[in-house]
Amino acid sequence: MVLSDRSIREALETGRLVVDPLGDNALQPASLDIRLDRHFRVFRNHRQPYIDIREEMPELTEPEEIADDEPFILHPGEFVLGSTVERVKLANDLVARVEGKSSLGRLGLLVHATAGFVDPGFEGHLTMELSNVATLPIRLYYGMKIGQLSFQNLTTPADRPYGHPDLR
Repeated sequence: MVLSDRSIREALETGRLVVDPLGDNALQPASLDIRLDRHFRVFRNHRQPYIDIREEMPELTEPEEIADDEPFILHPGEFVLGSTVERVKLANDLVARVEGKSSLGRLGLLVHATAGFVDPGFEGHLTMELSNVATLPIRLYYGMKIGQLSFQNLTTPADRPYGHPDLR
């Protein structure tokens, strides 16, 4: 079952869930709002003829950082990686789902391609897979609400949570 605002608050208070920094008014009826950080990874599509999934391609993307008041312009058809302001830590018996904000989805902004599931035991900033499927560029800003996290309890704690050596 999806956790309610009361259960999310309890998880935050007991440390089963850590979200830092927790934004003002982030707690919603059954989710927590998450915000966009200033760090992006932009694909160097002009330097690579294709992506070979069997090869490591460390130069496939390059970092880009925006200032507090500077927009990042996501062009139609463009795909970039972003990050959340919040650092998230989940207990070994808690999972999360990343969803976009419906107001942004109606503008053509998708916030994840496939990585919408956050494993138990995860700790870190969430990577956002940002796509513009609209016909106009979209301006993105540091600190804007970009998505939301919903949470579910596992029936038992995971034996091999995120980062466990057996999973590498």
